Amino acid sequence: MGERGLRRRSRGYVELAILDPLAPHALAVALHADAAEIAKPTSLLFNQIGSLLIAKTDYDEAEPLCRRALAIDEMSYGPDHPNVARDLNNLAQLFQATNRLAEAGLLMRRALTIDERTYGPNSPNVATDLNNLGLLLKATNHLREAEPLMRRALAIDEQSYDPSHPTVGIRLNNLAQLLQAAGWLAEAEPLMRRALEIGETSYGPDHPDVAIRLNSLAQLLQAANRCAEAEPLVRRALAIGEQRYGPDYPTVAIYLNNLAALLYRTNRLGDAEPLMRGALAIEEKSLGPDHPNVARDLNNLARLLQYTHRLAEAEPLIRRALAIFEASLGPDHPDTVTVGNNLAALKAALGKGGV
Repeated sequence: MGERGLRRRSRGYVELAILDPLAPHALAVALHADAAEIAKPTSLLFNQIGSLLIAKTDYDEAEPLCRRALAIDEMSYGPDHPNVARDLNNLAQLFQATNRLAEAGLLMRRALTIDERTYGPNSPNVATDLNNLGLLLKATNHLREAEPLMRRALAIDEQSYDPSHPTVGIRLNNLAQLLQAAGWLAEAEPLMRRALEIGETSYGPDHPDVAIRLNSLAQLLQAANRCAEAEPLVRRALAIGEQRYGPDYPTVAIYLNNLAALLYRTNRLGDAEPLMRGALAIEEKSLGPDHPNVARDLNNLARLLQYTHRLAEAEPLIRRALAIFEASLGPDHPDTVTVGNNLAALKAALGKGGV
């Protein structure tokens, strides 16, 4: 789970309990102002309310507000204004969250072009755009294209800020996750540890950004077969997430799923299963039944059921996961191929032909 930049961070860790009650009033003001053709504060309000809704995973409500903010600013300032880049970036985050990845990439590249032209190639604003585009490319398995963007973002921010600045920690963690995905664990680990240290120093030990970095380091250690070192880190990340957001937030589902994977790997299946089911329930409720994260959870639960010889229970879960991945990611995506292979193996174990 990567971290986005501090500027224009649509999915940032906002104070939901404080902002959420204010949102309906702010929206009413924005709608009246829009009807009165008052442009300047209206687009900003739409943008901020849309960002709040994205943070809450209320994507259907967020999208028309983000689109309206973009339309107002394009009309007011022209297509190449930095406010337009801000709006493009926020709408791109929504598209990425709802798995419209090609659309998201086009918007991100346009925002990057605007900011490079406006601020120059070494601006922190440009670093944020590079970081976000790099995360999207990583999510679509374009690792070689993503790496130079993330390295450039890190270099810009190390030059722009103090080496222990929180934004530098974000860049370090994201680059480290990319290196891990490419199999370069030895290079990734010190970057992650430096990112974690920056986060703890900047925010304190119980901040959600610290939880992200604990989780990242735990995943790397697990990949390196150092599960005993990884487990307390992911448990600490889960505790922070539950304390900050409550038990039913999508971020908590990520930590539940990761802890379950570690328990599964260390053969504590009875402890892993309820965590997997809990993560699946959270994701279905918050993201909808056809989101790729739901497919991931279905596949993980099916693997556990298969391992514990409950093949008939596992088969419909894998079939559903495969259908979601095929529809959302396409038949050639690595996740689709993996789940297809899992279904084929399960059917072979059941003695059935075909897929």
